Amino acid sequence: MPAAQVLPLGELVARARALADAGPRQLLGIAGAPGAGKSTLAERIAAEVGPAARLVPMDGFHLAQSALARLGRAGRKGAPDTFDVNGYVSTLRRLRRLEPTSVWAPEFRRDLEEPVAGAIEVPPEVRLVVTEGNYLLLRDDPWEEVRTLLHEVWFLDLDAELRVRRLVARHEAYGKSPAEARAWALGSDETNAARVAGTAGHADLVVRLADPLPG
Repeated sequence: MPAAQVLPLGELVARARALADAGPRQLLGIAGAPGAGKSTLAERIAAEVGPAARLVPMDGFHLAQSALARLGRAGRKGAPDTFDVNGYVSTLRRLRRLEPTSVWAPEFRRDLEEPVAGAIEVPPEVRLVVTEGNYLLLRDDPWEEVRTLLHEVWFLDLDAELRVRRLVARHEAYGKSPAEARAWALGSDETNAARVAGTAGHADLVVRLADPLPG
């Protein structure tokens, strides 16, 4: 993986604002391994940019739990083939072409462990769409189209030990036992993390926050 630049949050916010000002609508992607802090960073960027920005996470395109069970993929939830990537690409296309009416995107509800359709409104006046997820830089078909639709992509890096601790804590918070949480963090999550690390070279910026945000 390319060496990461260590930057303060303020510098990334300034970069996002400049991107928004480039208009008419820009799509910013934040990629990285599970537990790297992508969601928190994306939320902060969107909040700092203000009403001109919206957050549309990739996680909203998780397949439903019933579909994963039927396909035999429930034990690998979070792997590339557990997402509706074609739906994600279609939504990014609509967002990029700046339609005259609102685009509605799904969100992933961790309390339900399910995606919820039509939960995020992106009205025409939004000038910056921030999207985050593990696989924004993946070169496998059909994921490879995601990168072509994003104007800029950052890859967020984080110390591996801290990242795993965050994942274990997250899994415990959503109902797994300590043993189950650690097994998932060191199993499925790390398999995905290794795959994601190999995509960092396709980012416009590989960054570590000078003061890491809470995961």
